[in-house]
Amino acid sequence: MNTASSPAQAKTGSLMSMDPQRQAFLLLRTVFTVAPIIFGLDKFTNLLTHWTLYLAPVATSVIPVPAQTFMYIVGVVEIVAGIAVAVRPRFGSLLVAVWLLGIIVNLVVLGNFFDVALRDFGLLVGALALNRLAVASRADGQA
Repeated sequence: MNTASSPAQAKTGSLMSMDPQRQAFLLLRTVFTVAPIIFGLDKFTNLLTHWTLYLAPVATSVIPVPAQTFMYIVGVVEIVAGIAVAVRPRFGSLLVAVWLLGIIVNLVVLGNFFDVALRDFGLLVGALALNRLAVASRADGQA
């Protein structure tokens, strides 16, 4: 009987040897760090899309600034949210979830892009799952 372990099993700390819960946590933490930062940066360049098309007019009546300026503010918040997930996933995941809820409400008020609102609802659930995994793994060093 061969009891020798494979190189992947022998390598301590490798992704494949980790507990599935830890793997899920790392995958979600990575996605919810990288995606908000990329989307936030794109608010300044509009390379992926012209973001003001997704903004309900009521938003600029509540905060009386031009739509593109509003998107710059959105971009900064998204970048901060991504960094928060990287540094404090328990807090950052909740920040992302609340932010996604705001995006969903904006899209419903706009009366368009319901497909994007539904996708963002799925992302919101993923952010909440990340929060639960962060609590389970005590990733922030909090009890």
